[in-house]
Amino acid sequence: MTSPAKPRARRRALTGGLAALGLSSVMITTVGAPPASAATWPRPSSSQPVSSTIKVSGVRDGGMVRYYGSGDLAGDGQEEGQDPIFELAPGATLKNVIIGAPGADGIHCEGNCTLQNVWWEDVGEDAATFRGGSTYTVTGGGAKKAADKVFQHNGPGTLNISNFAVSEFKTLYRSCGDCSTQYTRKVNLSNIEVTGTGSTARLVGINVNRNDVATLRGITILNDASRKVVPCQKYNNNTAVGTGPDSTNCLYSTSDITYR
Repeated sequence: MTSPAKPRARRRALTGGLAALGLSSVMITTVGAPPASAATWPRPSSSQPVSSTIKVSGVRDGGMVRYYGSGDLAGDGQEEGQDPIFELAPGATLKNVIIGAPGADGIHCEGNCTLQNVWWEDVGEDAATFRGGSTYTVTGGGAKKAADKVFQHNGPGTLNISNFAVSEFKTLYRSCGDCSTQYTRKVNLSNIEVTGTGSTARLVGINVNRNDVATLRGITILNDASRKVVPCQKYNNNTAVGTGPDSTNCLYSTSDITYR
């Protein structure tokens, strides 16, 4: 069992880092047992149904409102082609938002974008899809109940994910294996808190035949004594071809992964 001093120390370290980033104090904190309760999820300030996609340009601060799909956006399954709750124009920032259920296809970034302190209570088709840009940033927040993927990377460029919590998921990040136009993609994971469920899950899935690169730093995996969470899954498009660190595609070492 974790000693009482360790959760408090970890909480101070994380909240101090979040303050430096200007993020909400409701971000990732570690509490006592059970480990599956490690991420403190925010309470919504109110709830708002969304029947047609909300277009975002510039900066939109949601004020911790919970948005959930209704009408044409009431899907919560894995059907392809669902519309998102939010669509971000190139250069847009969405922050302090909770996406509830039904979650439809979450968020679409049509170019470079920033998602800051965004929480998905029950991921629909995907939490967010990135296309058309060169640099995408996810900082703070968390996602759970993702029957398939959390983040889908269809466009080119690099996705940076930091200070993020994930649980009840199959894949945190997937570089598209069958998009009509393919690219070499990169993903950087930093300070990620993962809660295992006892079934196989992947932090990242990358296409080594496309020269994708994943860099993992500061990964904490809870509730995974049997090591079912795979840090880096390698594919040739949609064919799995191996796992584990190397010097080319999956850039991490055993010291970058902490099990609690």
